[in-house]
Amino acid sequence: DLWLEFLHVVSKWLGTTWLNEARTMFRLIALISAGSSLATKLHTNHTKEGTSFRVTDPSCQCLANDPSWKKTTRTKPKCIFIDLGAADGNTFAKFTENGYGRVHNCPSSDWEAFLVEANPQFTSALNSLQENFPDKVHSYAEHAAFSCEGTTSFFIDMDKSHNQWGSSLMADAPDAKKSGNVKVTVPMMNVAKLIAENVRPDDWVMLKMDIEGAEYDVMPCLAQFKEAGLIDRIYLEEHWWFRSVTPTKKQAIADAKKQLTAMHVDIPVYYSDS
Repeated sequence: DLWLEFLHVVSKWLGTTWLNEARTMFRLIALISAGSSLATKLHTNHTKEGTSFRVTDPSCQCLANDPSWKKTTRTKPKCIFIDLGAADGNTFAKFTENGYGRVHNCPSSDWEAFLVEANPQFTSALNSLQENFPDKVHSYAEHAAFSCEGTTSFFIDMDKSHNQWGSSLMADAPDAKKSGNVKVTVPMMNVAKLIAENVRPDDWVMLKMDIEGAEYDVMPCLAQFKEAGLIDRIYLEEHWWFRSVTPTKKQAIADAKKQLTAMHVDIPVYYSDS
């Protein structure tokens, strides 16, 4: 081993006693590490992917299509901005400031925004935007974007220095873990239903998805949505480094992106710094 070779070289200067003590130390470290690894495996097997979130409503599974969903009665097309993981409205501000294209070029020179955010810290900010833009901004504060309706735990990133960007449905989200897994219970919103009930075929629809791991459930469900072609562009941030994101989930989201692309949905490479 490289470590033992290193120790042999050092022992020429420090003596064999030091080498023997060092060997003992590394054996102890190896035993401790093995014990920690075993404990981790036992915990993982016991929880059956317990690092993922827990949906309170056991009936909540992907619902991609439902004939009971009511179509919008709106008569004019417009831009539709759907922000999943809206935080305090920072990405919405970028949208209104032409950060995603000139708003003036929207159909009918008009737009409408749906802001979905589970973190209750941002409720006041989002509700204020709804008040400031009546009939244009719809605040879904304290709602988690998902593939069905029900309730779930939501874990809060308490670090305000980066605008609590790591809050997540996933218990293993790194920033939420650093905050001690502070959690709240929130209702979940079905993203496919939101689109089905609020979008016309001649709208220009932009969906921003920065939902800290839940995209691995939402995207495969959206790919089953018969009207997913209503979406023109998805700005998707993937959190592939979360421990609960298994190779199976990574393959599922890759397949979903291919299916959505085949339905003429543009999915550019995207990363949000906020």
